[in-house]
Amino acid sequence: MKDKAILATSLMVLVVSALSVVYCKYQSRQVFIAIQNIEKQLDKYEVDWGRLQLEQTTLAEHNRVEIIARNQLSMVLPKQKDIVFIKP
Repeated sequence: MKDKAILATSLMVLVVSALSVVYCKYQSRQVFIAIQNIEKQLDKYEVDWGRLQLEQTTLAEHNRVEIIARNQLSMVLPKQKDIVFIKP
């Protein structure tokens, strides 16, 4: 009788332990999938960041700014006689 009780208890402990291992493995896979998704999102953000830096560099080129200032804003360089230097 005592042997059956020990056997039943051992079997229950074994089943609970096995289910715990399966559950931990499942949770581990879920975390791994979440990490992979976040890494993909990070890669996308890094590509976007690089593209935006390149775009900023292109838009801020001196020649482009000067052309826009002349054509769209009708700005011109002042003549030498119109320039006034102020000493501090």
